[in-house]
Amino acid sequence: MTEAEQLLARVAAEARATRPWGWDSLPAPVGPDTLARAEASLGFTLPPLLAALYTRIGDGGFGPEYGLLPLLEGKSSGGEPAAVEKYLAMRESDWGWPEGVLPISHWGCAMYACVDCHTADGQVLLFEPNGGDPRHAWFIDAPTLTAWLTAWLDGTGWYEEENDGMDLQPWQAPRSQTTSAHE
Repeated sequence: MTEAEQLLARVAAEARATRPWGWDSLPAPVGPDTLARAEASLGFTLPPLLAALYTRIGDGGFGPEYGLLPLLEGKSSGGEPAAVEKYLAMRESDWGWPEGVLPISHWGCAMYACVDCHTADGQVLLFEPNGGDPRHAWFIDAPTLTAWLTAWLDGTGWYEEENDGMDLQPWQAPRSQTTSAHE
């Protein structure tokens, strides 16, 4: 079994065993047609591991804190829109949301875990806008989606109580990736 398959097996086991805040059950995975519609709406493909999470584990409802957002349709347990809807709305916002950076999980207080879909391994970013300045709202959460999922499974993420005060490195989106509704 490959490392990716081992990780997916661990994620699937945890997803079946625990529910993030507010989720009653694990949603069924999305089919290939839903994945294709999501990617067509986004204008880019999801990294393979992220696609596998949605097509093999569930349409959101697992992961750290509030869990992954649904991919294309529906709302999360906290009422957050699906990932595609949130991405498209943020691309039209005043935040200069980077192209290809898909919000996948809501942390509360307007913060999101996001996957940079322009990177092969799906670098995970933290969008934390509470300082009010779009230039200082992005941080590197994990170098890869694999590392992010492993931190969740191992209980070593920045959001864990024992890691309170852990500093995340700022992320600067390439200027070519960002747009603003008012540029």
